[in-house]
Amino acid sequence: MADVSTLWEVGLPLAGTAGGLGYAKVRAPQVFWSLVGLPVTRVRFAVTYHATMDVCGLTVQPSRLRAFMVRNIARRPDAQPVPPKVRRIRGTSTGLRVTLRLPAGLEPADVMAASERLRHAWGVHSVNVTETKPGFVELRMTGYDVLNRVRMPRSRRRLSGPMTVPVALREDGTAFVRDYLKVPHALTLGANQTGKSMYQRNLVAGLARLPVALVGIDCKRGVEHRGYAPRLSALATTPEEADGLLDALVGEMEERFDLLSDYGVADIWALYEDVRPAPVVVLVDEVAELFLTATKKDEERRDRMVTQLIRLGQLARAAGIFLEVCGQRFGSDLGKGATALRAQLTGRVVHRVNDKQTAEMGVGDIAPDAVVTVLTIPPDRPGIAVAGDTSGGWSRIRTPQLSASEAAAICLAHAHLTPDLPSLAAYRPVLPDGIGADPDPATA
Repeated sequence: MADVSTLWEVGLPLAGTAGGLGYAKVRAPQVFWSLVGLPVTRVRFAVTYHATMDVCGLTVQPSRLRAFMVRNIARRPDAQPVPPKVRRIRGTSTGLRVTLRLPAGLEPADVMAASERLRHAWGVHSVNVTETKPGFVELRMTGYDVLNRVRMPRSRRRLSGPMTVPVALREDGTAFVRDYLKVPHALTLGANQTGKSMYQRNLVAGLARLPVALVGIDCKRGVEHRGYAPRLSALATTPEEADGLLDALVGEMEERFDLLSDYGVADIWALYEDVRPAPVVVLVDEVAELFLTATKKDEERRDRMVTQLIRLGQLARAAGIFLEVCGQRFGSDLGKGATALRAQLTGRVVHRVNDKQTAEMGVGDIAPDAVVTVLTIPPDRPGIAVAGDTSGGWSRIRTPQLSASEAAAICLAHAHLTPDLPSLAAYRPVLPDGIGADPDPATA
């Protein structure tokens, strides 16, 4: 009886612990990783590091000086191949970060090419390699699929710059940040029900909190942008209105160039704060609607609108005007000027698409190896996309859930931040009395 009692006393807690860990692995992977995955991975990494680097081809022959020291001081017959030097190991809530110093003869591309082998060797979900500075790379390992349930990092590094917005989560567990000073214009592509609208909502929700002017062009009668009206400085819901609004934006750009010329500076960020005009982000939803024509008059309007968009893409960055273009497909088949406009859109975010040609339109010209990743995005995981820019770097991202009503509520709560641009006053959405006024200090 004593043996049975002891068995129950020991077995039940062990079974409960195992069951709890199994539940946490499925329902709370972050907790399971912190309790089990991280300690196991750190031990496995420390024990197998040298052998793993060797079999993955990430070791090099030692320098002559090192070989001399081994033979004559350490009294060993031969020096072993040298792996990258581990400079720092840091555990996170989603994975493990390892900083490596590359020896002479290795480059970051070598480590990137071996990332899949490293993932299997250390039993982690993914390994992403990032060059931090010349001679150094960081291995960003994730212990589980962080894109399955998106939770934006709580402790984010302080965002630098006046035009920086965290929009989505990268597959390495870091935030995907939209920085307009680094990537002024961007293109978002994707088929229906793939998460384009979710991405736009998160972007607008972040921009609404900043002292910037938002301009909407939504030729689907405003079904996407109408909810943002309290935070919009201008809104066009038909091609005719879009034509006039684009002309007004070009006029605003030219006025700002006159201001820059008067002060002898290159862009608005070099102006004194009291004379600096508010930055403007132009949100174009379903850009193909601007290219569609039915009559000769429509063709003239289309050519004029495309020309104005291209001018904004080429020149408006210095004037503090930025483009966010969204659509299902965007290529030369839309008509004259489409390719020229796309070339000005530095940033690319491509969700699941219906054909290879659309994936190539989005990322094929900046990161050809990302096309396959776009084509393998599963249809049952909306919000997943490939984000890249013309530097050639890219990564998988996923936007957190945000409903249209939640995005509209954020815009309404920050309506008092909406700048008044006289040149766009004719296109300012009409709002009920009281909306957009400064909040009462007593209740703010």
